[in-house]
Amino acid sequence: MLDIVKITKEEEFKKTSREEFLDFMFTHLDRFGDPKEDINKSIDYAFSDAKSEGGFLLAAFYEDKLVGGLVMNETGMSGYIPENILVYVAVDAKYRGKGFGGEIVKESFKQAKGDVKLHVEYDNPAKRLYERLGFKNKYAEMRYDNK
Repeated sequence: MLDIVKITKEEEFKKTSREEFLDFMFTHLDRFGDPKEDINKSIDYAFSDAKSEGGFLLAAFYEDKLVGGLVMNETGMSGYIPENILVYVAVDAKYRGKGFGGEIVKESFKQAKGDVKLHVEYDNPAKRLYERLGFKNKYAEMRYDNK
């Protein structure tokens, strides 16, 4: 059975440490991930008490081993932009195909206040999971790099 722990602040790291969680996410996001610094910023944002910031992490354990993780950030918006963005979700490759990813994402829906959005690359195999869980492709994301 999967044990999913919600973490909303630094002191709540009990079964894992922030460093272990960060390393886990960086490793298991594979080619769909970001640099560690960016993942760490999303954790800082989740733990922030600043107005229009916040969120939570989910750490999933199977037989006391960290096998999955998720970062949810609050957007500070509502309506035209969902209240939450699922920033990262990762499952250890050795444990994929067991339904753990779906369990973690469903738990995030229970924990989030309001609607949830996410960005997923078209060639990411997890896209099918998100669609099965009810995510709809409403918009094409476009970005302008202002550097």
